[in-house]
Amino acid sequence: MKTILCATDYSESSITSLKYAYELSKKLEAILRVIHIYELPLILGLEHELFYEELKQTTLKKHTVKLKKFCKKILVNNFDNQKIKFDAFEEQSVTNGIIAKAIEHNVFLIVIGMKNKSALEELFMGTTTINLIEKAPCPVLAIPTNASTKKVKTFVYATDFEEEDIGAIYKLVQIASSFNATIKIVHISTTNEYKGNMQMEWFKELLSQKVNYNKLEFDLLFSDAIFETLKIYLEGENANLIALLERKKSGFLRKLFHRDLVKEMESFGHIPLLSFNEANY
Repeated sequence: MKTILCATDYSESSITSLKYAYELSKKLEAILRVIHIYELPLILGLEHELFYEELKQTTLKKHTVKLKKFCKKILVNNFDNQKIKFDAFEEQSVTNGIIAKAIEHNVFLIVIGMKNKSALEELFMGTTTINLIEKAPCPVLAIPTNASTKKVKTFVYATDFEEEDIGAIYKLVQIASSFNATIKIVHISTTNEYKGNMQMEWFKELLSQKVNYNKLEFDLLFSDAIFETLKIYLEGENANLIALLERKKSGFLRKLFHRDLVKEMESFGHIPLLSFNEANY
């Protein structure tokens, strides 16, 4: 059975991400593991060892109780669902803690909240979103505070027509199919590209050999204003989710993505951002 990991810091954005993760876990018939990471104060000296061990135990109990109360308040009657697990633990690095749990439980997807602020530092737990996107062993789904799983019909996958996209789209299909949603695969060609149509036909053929889903659609757009064109496209298609592959090499997504895109994505407001790391495909 798949496992979805949802990290919470009890903020408004993490309330939305918890609700979203829970609804998604129901759709995918997956286990939902909700985690909260905390940090203990540094205590030096051998004379404090016994006190420190006691502090660790009492702090763990306190945070575990708090996490369960939080989830019970947000999920109400769904709190006792056997497919929901709770895990509060100590870790100095939020990113490392989330990744460690993702590896331990072979997680299918990490869900985190994304605050709608103007600065990158105001994203969920500082730069956690960025660090996870770059290091996580599975896709990362960043949820804005007003996102909803209601009436989910359209996912958009922005492609650079590369083989690594195939694995990402295969995983995206697993999510989209649970909503019976259409996946619109879009590529934006700049004026310096001359083979956009040929690349798309090659990519369609390659994808058809690996992915079987009857609700795939393809769009090829031409523009040098890549981000603005993508934004207009998402609005015009009433997209419920935008998916991208984080890649190291150059390409139009490299121009879009990374830190600048995550900042820009906040302007979409209600659209969750699903990131696949090229290193995993």
